[in-house]
Amino acid sequence: MSHPAEEKTVVLIKPDGVKRGLIGEVIKRIEMRGLKVIAIKMILASRKHAHSHYPNTEPWLRGIGEKTFENYQKYGKDPKKEVGTDDPIEIGKQVAQWNVDFLTSGPMVAMVVQGIHAIDMVRKIVGKTIPAFADMGTIRGDFSVDSPTLANIQKRSIHNVVHASGDPEEAAHELTHWFTDKEIHAYKRAEEDIMF
Repeated sequence: MSHPAEEKTVVLIKPDGVKRGLIGEVIKRIEMRGLKVIAIKMILASRKHAHSHYPNTEPWLRGIGEKTFENYQKYGKDPKKEVGTDDPIEIGKQVAQWNVDFLTSGPMVAMVVQGIHAIDMVRKIVGKTIPAFADMGTIRGDFSVDSPTLANIQKRSIHNVVHASGDPEEAAHELTHWFTDKEIHAYKRAEEDIMF
């Protein structure tokens, strides 16, 4: 097991965050927390690369399909009328394509962030996935107003500014998916001896 201060996670500033000029704000919030950006680049993802960012397994497709189905039910929408099916896996496949459409719609900024509990800390900084549930003071809570209901009606991904790895397995996949070893750098921040 690596040192707790060396945990790594991936952050993507999505095309909406880039187009809205929020790159500096996202980096500022991460660095102010005491985390280090150890790799950063601007990318324009291919459809194939964006698609393989996601697990695309049956359980994952079912999970996002069920969430979308629940959202339709909550707001009185008929999934068969909206997307032509009420099968969670088929709905999940459509949502997965919307996600790929969004990630390839413009440039993104990809970062590797390192620090104590980097995965959990970054998730706390960015806020909950659905902007309405993201606390004020988080990136999504402060800069995103999109809704899964509106996104579903418009057959697109939720515009929520950033992606952050959800757990260690996801982070491990995303590190090798978006970066080579040569692109990741080691250095010591000046305040590390004071902070931990």
